[in-house]
Amino acid sequence: MTAPSPSSSMTRPRIAIEVVIVLGLSLGASAVYSIVSLVADLTKGESLADQSTSINPPQASREWLDFTYQFLAVFFALFAVALVLYLLSDGGANPFRRIGFDLTRPARDALAGVALAAAIGIPGIALYLVGRAVGITVEVQASSGFPYWWSIPILVLAALRAALTEEIIVVGYLFTRLRQAGWSTWTIIIGAALLRGSYHLYQGFGPFIGNVAMGVVFGWCYARWGRVMPLVVAHTLLDVVSFVGYPLALAAWPGLFGAR
Repeated sequence: MTAPSPSSSMTRPRIAIEVVIVLGLSLGASAVYSIVSLVADLTKGESLADQSTSINPPQASREWLDFTYQFLAVFFALFAVALVLYLLSDGGANPFRRIGFDLTRPARDALAGVALAAAIGIPGIALYLVGRAVGITVEVQASSGFPYWWSIPILVLAALRAALTEEIIVVGYLFTRLRQAGWSTWTIIIGAALLRGSYHLYQGFGPFIGNVAMGVVFGWCYARWGRVMPLVVAHTLLDVVSFVGYPLALAAWPGLFGAR
């Protein structure tokens, strides 16, 4: 894929400053907190397999307040996505077409996304279970069930938020800027994959490894296709299955997905 021409104002120092600010306001901060969380878990004096973490916990005991907090969490998280799309419009470029986040080829993007989700999801479940078995992965409670009529729609929105945030920032935005800074394709792929893994470290080492591998595959696909849309589709599907399917899997196989 041919990188778009940078605007004259995008010097390497400016790119570096912009990238640091964007990551500091979004997933870079999440990576730091995730590392601190892992250190805290490792120093508790108990195995990671005996610990747990919740991804979509309730935010309040009152239904309307729980819904409000969870909806606002999704809403405000998307401002980071809006920010990078705005930044990618430098020089008059269309940021959506620049990273392939548009509807110019919906069928091909959807099929590629489904294929990617299957290729990543099945090994991902196996890696999670192996990590739990060997004690390097905490119990990940992907959701707290469906206590209200809006629980599943909110979980779907949370999955979409994660997909948009991670794929547009870590792939679409970061690949564009690092190319402009002169980084090679594989250096960008590996760097972005390590970033993806680092903000999942709060789940343990197994998910770190799995997300780094996912990052390499997604980065390679983006370098070939020049489109972030299939990655958003795949990531959304993976998280919807995880968030909505977790309570069902826990009920069916508590020995596999529950606490040890």
